[in-house]
Amino acid sequence: MQKHLAAALLATVLTAPAFAATATVPRAVIADPPRDAAHPARNRQVLVLSHGGGMNALFMLAAGAGPKPTMVLLHGLPGNEQNLDLAQAVRRAGWNVLTLHYRGSWGSPGRFTLAGAGEDVEAAMAFLRQPDTIAQFGIDPQRIVIAGHSMGGFFAARYAATHDDVAGVVLLDPWNIGATGKHVAAHPETRQDAIADLGDDFGNSLAGTDAARLVAEAERHAQDWDLLDTAPALARKPVLIVAAEHGNAAQVAPLAAAFRGQRGAQVQAVTLPSDHAFADKRIALASITVDWLAARRPRAAPK
Repeated sequence: MQKHLAAALLATVLTAPAFAATATVPRAVIADPPRDAAHPARNRQVLVLSHGGGMNALFMLAAGAGPKPTMVLLHGLPGNEQNLDLAQAVRRAGWNVLTLHYRGSWGSPGRFTLAGAGEDVEAAMAFLRQPDTIAQFGIDPQRIVIAGHSMGGFFAARYAATHDDVAGVVLLDPWNIGATGKHVAAHPETRQDAIADLGDDFGNSLAGTDAARLVAEAERHAQDWDLLDTAPALARKPVLIVAAEHGNAAQVAPLAAAFRGQRGAQVQAVTLPSDHAFADKRIALASITVDWLAARRPRAAPK
């Protein structure tokens, strides 16, 4: 996504430095733990209510007794890369993982819009905070991390910047929708390229929209959807940013710099030499994420 726009931005923006993968791969990334017969790992399909529609969601529950730290993992646009291998590694490290499909995507009812997806993230976080949900799925409400890839990273950042109920934020090659909107508005000749970039992998995954409508929505929100504006609030929280050198690195670099420029920033930024989907760096991506999460979990995670 955003191939032509990224090429244009790279002419004027320096990318973040490449980072070598961690020297030691956490055991949770590459090895299954022994089965906990009393409290085994399990999957539970759930419907998360958002504005009258039940979003399709999967709760991947970690093994072991007691409340668990929990990650919400948001997919990008349209969501062909679900990052379920990452979710499995995170679960093996002792975390519950909630994945979901926004309204109008992948069979969830409704019409997809960017603004609607933001509302769905709010609904998912509210779902995790319900006492019945906490009790049923063994959630530690003090240790909830929100994570997202591409568009999901945009919404994870926006949520965490305006809420104090997250213990950390993971941004995987996040798409700065406001920056894209500003670029297209300033350079109308790139609009068709932007539409082509968004639309080349939609298939039948999104309902009630198309690439042209989503680019127009990004333009309408160019001024209020720039992730750079979240830096003062978001940098006060633990943040992991993993950029893709051949993906959105041109957008991610100024975002990481803005975070690091804040007093007291708790930001770790990494760039992997891969594409937007981290297609050839999946183990490195999981290793970096699991290592970072270990610091958010006071009790030792399984190794």
